[in-house]
Amino acid sequence: MKIKEAGSAEHDLVALGEVMLRLDPGNQRVRTARRFDVWEGGGEYNVARGLRKCFGMKTAIITALADNEVGRLVEDLILQGGVDSKYLIWREFDGIGREVRNGLNFTERGFGVRGAVGVSDRGNTAISQLRSSDCDFEKIFQIDGTRWLHTGGIFAALSESTALVAAAAMKAAKENGTLISYDLNYRPSLWKTIGGMQKAQEVNRRLCEQVDVLIGNEEDFHVALGLDIPGIEAGFRTLEVEGYSKMVEEAARQFPRLKVIAVTLRTVNSASNNDWTAMAWSREEGLVLGRNYRNLEIWDRVGGGDSFASGLIFGLLNGKKLAECVELGLAHGALAMTTPGDTSMATQSEVEKLANGGSARVIR
Repeated sequence: MKIKEAGSAEHDLVALGEVMLRLDPGNQRVRTARRFDVWEGGGEYNVARGLRKCFGMKTAIITALADNEVGRLVEDLILQGGVDSKYLIWREFDGIGREVRNGLNFTERGFGVRGAVGVSDRGNTAISQLRSSDCDFEKIFQIDGTRWLHTGGIFAALSESTALVAAAAMKAAKENGTLISYDLNYRPSLWKTIGGMQKAQEVNRRLCEQVDVLIGNEEDFHVALGLDIPGIEAGFRTLEVEGYSKMVEEAARQFPRLKVIAVTLRTVNSASNNDWTAMAWSREEGLVLGRNYRNLEIWDRVGGGDSFASGLIFGLLNGKKLAECVELGLAHGALAMTTPGDTSMATQSEVEKLANGGSARVIR
């Protein structure tokens, strides 16, 4: 891939997507909680934050917030994460949120046989009303410059207009030599009332025609892109590596612009114990399969896929071999799932140690 040199642009990566306030009941359940911890989070934002906080790269977020105390709290959390907020768009708050509001995400972690549960409260949010004319893409991609644009299926599902904003951002990025990654991140709840799976496939397929690096879990590729894979009817849990490799090959055939495809593979033994691995493909190096983290103990699985994406992108931005990029992504995702919140608390040295086969032996 032709990637702009480090230092040639103001940012290494700019993400486009919603940043919500996550309310976390800790070891309790949402329905019985008496207190919540708060974090910021969002599928696209989490990638930018991981690249900045763990890997030390310069990142920014294109998003919108209602200008009230909750919005300012989200901004403060973004600033603590080191992500540049210069492209943040503020919307005047109407007092009670009839016209515009900030998104909330109540998420309990699950344990054992009780799965994690997420309840989004994000209707009519500032970012869902974003229009292409609200964003100065000339400044972002041409004047300031960025080496990489990252967005995904969550942002595209927020409204009819956000899918158009994603398309306009991709067009501007492409014109300025910026690489584009897209995380399919299919969420049935977001598409439920706006056309369901059929609409999701229509939107995602249109956007993927402009993408260089496509990321998702095994189900995303089937549901969000409508790929017809032999053996898929038997279920993802029983689909062998050969089936997944055919899925990747079919995606590469249908979307010839793609240069890298990465698929995270997860077997849920219980909410607190998963098998975790990934495979990736590039036109230069073919298919590679990453290490399988069997019986990985999970503290909070939310954001594991986003941390995989940031580790993978870090490797690609730094010219590493595809196999090494996959291991960095897997290690970062594994570590992110050992701590609470959507975002990674890992350090680059911890990620590299684990990616190279390191253990959890005590460090003194």
